[in-house]
Amino acid sequence: MGKKVNIYYDPEGDFLEVTFERKPGYMEDTDDERVMVRVDEDGNSIGLSIINVSKLKGLPFEVSLAS
Repeated sequence: MGKKVNIYYDPEGDFLEVTFERKPGYMEDTDDERVMVRVDEDGNSIGLSIINVSKLKGLPFEVSLAS
Protein backbone atom coordinates (compact mmCIF):
# COMPACT_ATOMS: atom_id res chain seq x y z
CA MET A 1 0.00 0.00 0.00
CA GLY A 2 1.29 3.48 -0.84
CA LYS A 3 1.56 6.57 1.33
CA LYS A 4 -1.57 8.32 2.52
CA VAL A 5 -2.06 11.97 1.63
CA ASN A 6 -4.29 14.17 3.78
CA ILE A 7 -6.39 16.76 1.95
CA TYR A 8 -8.28 19.54 3.71
CA TYR A 9 -10.44 22.23 2.09
CA ASP A 10 -11.82 25.22 3.99
CA PRO A 11 -14.66 26.63 1.87
CA GLU A 12 -15.01 29.74 4.04
CA GLY A 13 -11.33 30.64 3.64
CA ASP A 14 -11.18 29.19 0.09
CA PHE A 15 -8.03 27.34 1.14
CA LEU A 16 -6.77 23.86 0.19
CA GLU A 17 -4.07 22.05 2.14
CA VAL A 18 -2.41 18.78 1.13
CA THR A 19 -0.14 17.00 3.61
CA PHE A 20 2.27 14.31 2.39
CA GLU A 21 3.79 13.63 5.83
CA ARG A 22 2.71 14.61 9.33
CA LYS A 23 5.80 16.07 10.95
CA PRO A 24 7.04 19.47 12.06
CA GLY A 25 7.78 21.92 9.27
CA TYR A 26 7.43 25.46 8.06
CA MET A 27 5.93 27.20 5.02
CA GLU A 28 8.01 28.59 2.13
CA ASP A 29 7.04 30.63 -0.91
CA THR A 30 6.94 29.07 -4.37
CA ASP A 31 7.17 30.66 -7.80
CA ASP A 32 3.34 30.94 -7.75
CA GLU A 33 1.95 33.42 -5.21
CA ARG A 34 -1.14 31.22 -4.70
CA VAL A 35 0.90 28.24 -3.50
CA MET A 36 3.03 27.71 -0.39
CA VAL A 37 5.05 24.56 0.28
CA ARG A 38 5.55 23.03 3.73
CA VAL A 39 9.07 21.71 4.24
CA ASP A 40 10.68 19.77 7.08
CA GLU A 41 13.90 20.75 8.84
CA ASP A 42 15.91 18.98 6.09
CA GLY A 43 14.19 20.97 3.33
CA ASN A 44 12.02 18.08 2.04
CA SER A 45 8.49 18.84 0.82
CA ILE A 46 5.91 17.50 3.27
CA GLY A 47 2.85 19.39 2.05
CA LEU A 48 1.44 22.38 0.23
CA SER A 49 -1.35 24.89 0.49
CA ILE A 50 -3.26 26.80 -2.16
CA ILE A 51 -5.24 29.98 -1.51
CA ASN A 52 -8.24 31.23 -3.51
CA VAL A 53 -8.87 27.75 -4.91
CA SER A 54 -12.28 28.60 -6.35
CA LYS A 55 -10.72 31.37 -8.47
CA LEU A 56 -8.03 29.22 -10.08
CA LYS A 57 -8.00 29.45 -13.84
CA GLY A 58 -5.69 27.99 -16.41
CA LEU A 59 -5.59 24.54 -14.86
CA PRO A 60 -3.46 22.59 -14.65
CA PHE A 61 -0.68 24.78 -13.34
CA GLU A 62 2.81 23.81 -12.26
CA VAL A 63 4.88 24.75 -9.21
CA SER A 64 8.34 23.68 -8.11
CA LEU A 65 8.48 22.08 -4.66
CA ALA A 66 11.51 21.32 -2.49
CA SER A 67 12.95 17.84 -3.11
